[in-house]
Amino acid sequence: MNSVGDTHSPHRAITLLALVAAGEAAFFLPFLVARVFRPTVLEVFNLTNLQLGTAYGVYGAVAMAAYLLGGPLADRFAARNMLVIALVTTALGGLVLFAVPTLTMLITLYAWWGVTTIALLWAPLIRATREWGGDDAQGTAFGLLDGGRGLLAAITASILVMVFAGLLPVDPNLASLDERTDALKQVILMLFAITLATAVLTWFVLPAGRSDNQQRVKKPRIALHDIQHVFAMPTVWLQALIVLCAYVGFRSIDDFALYANEVLGMNEAESAQVGTVSLWIRPIAAVAAGLLADRLGTVRMTLVSFILLATGSSVLASGIMLQGTALLFMLIVITTSLGIFALRGLYFAIMREGKVPLAVTGTAVGFVSVIGYTPDVFMGPLMGWLLDRSPGAPGHQDLFALVTTVALLGIVATVLFQRATQR
Repeated sequence: MNSVGDTHSPHRAITLLALVAAGEAAFFLPFLVARVFRPTVLEVFNLTNLQLGTAYGVYGAVAMAAYLLGGPLADRFAARNMLVIALVTTALGGLVLFAVPTLTMLITLYAWWGVTTIALLWAPLIRATREWGGDDAQGTAFGLLDGGRGLLAAITASILVMVFAGLLPVDPNLASLDERTDALKQVILMLFAITLATAVLTWFVLPAGRSDNQQRVKKPRIALHDIQHVFAMPTVWLQALIVLCAYVGFRSIDDFALYANEVLGMNEAESAQVGTVSLWIRPIAAVAAGLLADRLGTVRMTLVSFILLATGSSVLASGIMLQGTALLFMLIVITTSLGIFALRGLYFAIMREGKVPLAVTGTAVGFVSVIGYTPDVFMGPLMGWLLDRSPGAPGHQDLFALVTTVALLGIVATVLFQRATQR
């Protein structure tokens, strides 16, 4: 990465743009398709919620090992090389998804994506962003990263929804299964092309060698004492718990479209638009939270974000939506999304307040991620079980009651983190 002093240079802006594109495009195929088009995915692939959740769970289980592997690798190798390989190998998996595989093959595909999107991408992305932010702009750096990723996801999802709707009859409810399948396959093919194009952009924009900080800290091998040092820090453990609680909330957005379809009776195109609205909140929430964090403190903004998440999810759990309108539902979705996406822009920015040395950033990111992203293992199957166990409104209420409880735990973890940093 470049020196952090020249914050507004064109090259630094382009570098951040490449990081944003790589960091989001890698997750389009594994998650954006099912998040925005969940009712259609379930029908086309002939899946239950539990079966789709199982595929997510396998992804998460593989990712746990991948986080531990990818962290130390990010402290040794150039971000460009790792990110490009991650994007290309992820895109290849899109060809398998395009073929509408069996459940067994789909689960295998998600295991593959657990390696390509995590071991090769996640830690180098976070380390490169931390270096980009320097000493005084961690909130801004991570806010811009996740806000930019959110903007890219929202724009992409909006285009895909228009393409998908355009491929269906004027009344989507009259579309046959073949027509829905063809429309979804076109969406998958577009995302395959976008992911490959992002790999090309990353190759030409990011520097070929290791960053200046990596060159100054020469590591002939992965050092055990680095891992021990990270394990001994209480703030790292608390940060991992904060990420876990925030990520449970993030995974719950997968239910917004299905909630709209099953509880409010929206058709598949309308429910996809609900998921897209949530994605449009992401850039606003993440950038605003990041900028405010550099002025008011990242921990304080993290606390406010958890309060927003707890408030919105508790309303969805209460049953008010059964008598509510589509407008009220959208307002609650927006409130909940503000908390969720603000947290995504903050939970790695607090690493500096936790006094994690820059030289072991990759190792710390790997450790925090192993704990923090365990919802990738259990939330998919758990969501599927809750929704299939109690079809309709009761299942959705049970899900958001769980999210509310975890958000309250996140508030407690954030307060403890703040006290630990003060000591």
